[in-house]
Amino acid sequence: MTAFWSAARADTDPPPAPVTLDEAAKQAGDAAGWVEDNWSTWLNTGLRIALILIVALVLRMLVRRALTKLIERMNRSAQAVEGTALGGLLVNAERRRQRSEAIGSVLRSIASFVILGTAGLMILGAFKIDLAPLLASAGVAGVAIGFGARNLVTDFLSGVFMIMEDQYGVGDSVDAGVASGEVIEVGLRVTKLRGDNGEIWYVRNGEIKRIGNLSQGWATATVDVTVRSSEDLDRVKAVIGEVADDLAKAEPWNEQLWGPVEVLGLTEVLLDSMTFRVSAKTMPGKALGVERELRWRIKRAFDAAGIRIVGGLPQQAEESAVDPAAGMAAPSAYASATSPQSVAASPIPPPATNLSK
Repeated sequence: MTAFWSAARADTDPPPAPVTLDEAAKQAGDAAGWVEDNWSTWLNTGLRIALILIVALVLRMLVRRALTKLIERMNRSAQAVEGTALGGLLVNAERRRQRSEAIGSVLRSIASFVILGTAGLMILGAFKIDLAPLLASAGVAGVAIGFGARNLVTDFLSGVFMIMEDQYGVGDSVDAGVASGEVIEVGLRVTKLRGDNGEIWYVRNGEIKRIGNLSQGWATATVDVTVRSSEDLDRVKAVIGEVADDLAKAEPWNEQLWGPVEVLGLTEVLLDSMTFRVSAKTMPGKALGVERELRWRIKRAFDAAGIRIVGGLPQQAEESAVDPAAGMAAPSAYASATSPQSVAASPIPPPATNLSK
């Protein structure tokens, strides 16, 4: 019913008055005047925004290109020393390349964020938008997030500095204090280590207070040999020297040894023994293998030369030192029931009581 009366009233209303030519010309003139008054502001704002975008993109391209050239120069310097005596003490070129690429990626991301973020704020300012509330809100949110995620920020910053300083990498054997083992993955927040028993340790980078890298530089193989004090010192040293020369010429030990095997001298002199110390500089992570091979060869050479390696008590002395009766109890006077001690210790029986009346 309501729709019916609305339609009837619409039929009875007079039609709108037509727009005259003068009114249309006046509206067109007002619009043209408004555009004429504001076109300079629009042009100025558009040119300013375009200039900001062009400068930001050009600056971003230049910074990224400079970082890329820096990374390439680092890789070329690593390849130049590879294969030399200095290169053996440094990290291999492939690992340096991976580290430099990771550093370059982080730096490029930071540069892009800073440049584009600044350009965005400048564009908002060109539109006459008040940035003070926005920056204040961003500051408060940043402080809140910083307090809430301070451990995450600490882990991330520690990971960035760890990668930049090349403290360790994949394949290194490290002692991180909280855990030790072989590095299997390095991240900006967490480092994964595989322990000696095969377990995997997830260590946050912010928790690592100290790091000991056993795979960089060089390692030291040290062997102590104890012989009788009556042995000829020069003869023992000569036999060990022959073993060292043979080891330095044999495969693959000649590659693992980075210096001559040296007899450092006597480290301990006792009444019945004396100890020689043998040391050699080896490749990282190869010290244990060189030590085992040195012990093997020294033992065989000493057996051939009649030099006896001592340590601990001889077998006969150990057998004679054992008393067969040590485990037997001493005889006791209480073992015999008729002995005075046993009789005196026996309880007195109660007197017999006559129950009959």
